[in-house]
Amino acid sequence: MRISTGQIFQQNTNSILEKQSATNTIMAQISSGKKVNTAGDDPVAAIGIDNLKQKNALVDQFVKNIDYATSHIQQAESQLGQADTLAGSMKESMLRGINGSMTSAERQVIADDMRQSLEQLMSIANTKDESGNYIFAGNKTNSAPFAFDNNGDVVYSGDAGIRKSNIAQGVQVNTNTPGDAAFMNAPNAMGDYGVNYSSTQQGDFVVTSAKITVPLTYTPDTYSFNFVDDGTGVMNLEVRDSTANLVRTVAPFDASLPVSVNGIDVKLDGEPQAGDSFTINEVAQVSIFNTFSKAIALFESGNDAQTPAGRSELAQLLNNIDSGVNQMSQQRSLTGNSLKVLQQYSDNHTDEKLINTSALSKLEDLDLASAITEFEKQQLALNAASSLFSKVSSTSLFDYI
Repeated sequence: MRISTGQIFQQNTNSILEKQSATNTIMAQISSGKKVNTAGDDPVAAIGIDNLKQKNALVDQFVKNIDYATSHIQQAESQLGQADTLAGSMKESMLRGINGSMTSAERQVIADDMRQSLEQLMSIANTKDESGNYIFAGNKTNSAPFAFDNNGDVVYSGDAGIRKSNIAQGVQVNTNTPGDAAFMNAPNAMGDYGVNYSSTQQGDFVVTSAKITVPLTYTPDTYSFNFVDDGTGVMNLEVRDSTANLVRTVAPFDASLPVSVNGIDVKLDGEPQAGDSFTINEVAQVSIFNTFSKAIALFESGNDAQTPAGRSELAQLLNNIDSGVNQMSQQRSLTGNSLKVLQQYSDNHTDEKLINTSALSKLEDLDLASAITEFEKQQLALNAASSLFSKVSSTSLFDYI
């Protein structure tokens, strides 16, 4: 078989180009430190590398989300802790104010101190984050969630919105605590109703519980409880609705037994006197702000805190303060649990990225010693092919004629 000069040139050219390509590939690998720089280097490995890089990118995003959530939850946890401590201090002030040996002026000093603490508590509830957003406002983060209205009551203008952050595949964590859940919606310590005591009260008693016990017969209304003498020295209880209609008479009245009225059970502790009265109105939840405000107003009103009605009201307020503090503590516990979850997932992501990076290294990292040896082999082959082609291409039949 005869081989033409053109075929010889083509074969040698192809051989040189092939050796140059192999040499360039190894040079690129040595330069980058990676044995797979393009999908053409190793298609199967390239797919695995791409998948691992995508996983690491997702892990990095989850870690950023965890950092964001941790920062905001830690701030909420810290502020709730400060609020808890401040509320405890205010409660101690209330207990001092109950002391019967105190004068009106001394109680006014306590009231002034408590009012300053109440404003500080409001400031905590209106805390902003590093971006200027109110942390206890739910989703309405652009405006202060808590403010005093014209009646001196604290109103909440935020919402109950919960913001969430994705911290793993299919896993979310709450990144905020709505202000109503932390400060406004504490369960009424008495149950479902609150009590208003009459300023003319003479007996030493408190209402300890007012709960809806029979929902089927429950009739919502404001009820008044009036203690009357039947004329023989026996005290009876008359219960009337908001229209003054007589709902029930308890004759004779026994303070040790609960009073059932339209599905509501009311329990008393102490001994009322004939002529005493009180009303109950539906109050399922209480605000720690307004509870403290009522206590401050009572201390500011001269000696009202030392009257039977004042002492009864203070007992109710102290119970509601305990309920409010428990509410804040529960929300703080939730933030603590969230921080534990975040730390666990952060550790998981660290381990996952370590495993992915190790697998990625096995797929794409270059064995430099082997690569240099292979480079020298390819370079030697290229030089040999080039030298051979140079000699063959210079040979002519006329040299032998």
